[in-house]
Amino acid sequence: MEFNLDMIGRLLLASLLGGLIGLEREIHGRPAGFRTHLLVSLGSCLFVATSLEFYRLYGNFSGVGPIGVDPGRIAAQVVTGIGFLGAGAIIREGASIRGLTTAACLWIAAAIGLACGAGLFIVSLVVTVISLATLLLLKRVEGLLKRDTYNSVKVWSDDVAGQLGRIERILKDGELEIIDFNVEKDIDAARIFFKFQVKYSMRGKKVEVIDALVSVDGVRKVRLD
Repeated sequence: MEFNLDMIGRLLLASLLGGLIGLEREIHGRPAGFRTHLLVSLGSCLFVATSLEFYRLYGNFSGVGPIGVDPGRIAAQVVTGIGFLGAGAIIREGASIRGLTTAACLWIAAAIGLACGAGLFIVSLVVTVISLATLLLLKRVEGLLKRDTYNSVKVWSDDVAGQLGRIERILKDGELEIIDFNVEKDIDAARIFFKFQVKYSMRGKKVEVIDALVSVDGVRKVRLD
């Protein structure tokens, strides 16, 4: 490959734009930050540049028969490969999942790198601006929205008659909607364990609910995941 000024410019631009998105993730302490996004964008750009070079060197331009080289094949594999990298940024914590935005940012960084490698500079700049605006500005809008949150409530208690009903009543009074629940009994120790999958809005009184559960006779331990 002839590393002319145009190609070097594509690689540098891909690094800059991918790094800008990664910088926002780095500031917010996400697992894939500045360096990861920069390298993803840079690598994607190089893949496309290499693919275009293969097309120029080995393509059949005589007009007789097929061209023989598909310049989009390597780029298509980049899209597939980034999926595995993004999956590594997704973390499951109880009933909640973190890292989806970071995984999406990795996809965007790869797409920006591909676009830079293909010479779509204006498109790359526009996508970078839109991505940064989405990450920095729309996060404030999300904070104003009333959203449903899903968690699990675990209660360890003595095996007292009617305990399930008392716990369910407290959860409902605290604006926690019960989606599902499991129960486990320890006959020898006369203990019972409840696990509730609940849904609540941002206005749900979680602390008050925990305090109310702890105050129930027989309850030994409460945990909200």
